[in-house]
Amino acid sequence: MLDGKKIGFIGGGNMAEAIIKGLLAGGVPAGSIMVAEPVPLRRDFLSTEYSAEVTDDNLDVARRSDIIILAIKPQMAASVLTGLEPVISADTLVISIMAGISTGFIEETLANGVRVVRCMPNTPALIQAAATALSPGRKATEQDLDSAREIFSLVGVVVAVPEKQMDAVTGLSGSGPAYVFTFIEALADAGVKNGLPRDVAASLAVQTVLGAAAMASETGEHTALLRERVTSPGGTTIAALHALENGRFRGLIMDAVDAATQRSKELAGK
Repeated sequence: MLDGKKIGFIGGGNMAEAIIKGLLAGGVPAGSIMVAEPVPLRRDFLSTEYSAEVTDDNLDVARRSDIIILAIKPQMAASVLTGLEPVISADTLVISIMAGISTGFIEETLANGVRVVRCMPNTPALIQAAATALSPGRKATEQDLDSAREIFSLVGVVVAVPEKQMDAVTGLSGSGPAYVFTFIEALADAGVKNGLPRDVAASLAVQTVLGAAAMASETGEHTALLRERVTSPGGTTIAALHALENGRFRGLIMDAVDAATQRSKELAGK
């Protein structure tokens, strides 16, 4: 699907780098990748580290690309898209990873029957462990969706959702790594409180979360069943779970996702 395609990035930040790394690992030649990035030091890094073609000219990259990945801050969307409009045609697939920017906004700004797929990867893309949701715009074809899936499957797991669910995706998986990092930190602090050295507590906390997530992923079993197997009658785990329930643990997590989802809607002007 990507064979022979020129893939151009508008923006060369961390998420763009993660996708480039995945593309190269997936066999896409470095000569097929171009990046428009305004910061000279960042351009030098991407060129040296990944042998990508780099420039500070958005129009040059857009003009020569079959697939354009918009990896810029949402606040820059209007000005950057307006600048790109003269060189983007219906032959170009535009993939956006800008949070809160709808496919409709991109379609209206670029016009010319542009094909858009909106994607929301999260930061574990940096280690090829992302959760990415994608939604097609009005003109996007099944082939366009397949191209987007192929790109983002190289940096993790991909699901397709209606665009109206993208704010919920932002609240769950987009912001989700921060919730997990906070949980790991709290686990480690609890270990220290109960007498463990900091390095030991941190190592155990990280591996506990990593192992539990791997079990949920690899077994495919419902998490309630996996939890039951750790929970002996009258044992330590049920005592801990009781404390979590008293503290509204599940409710707080749901409240956090709700808050992030609502903020995503506000940022998108909904």
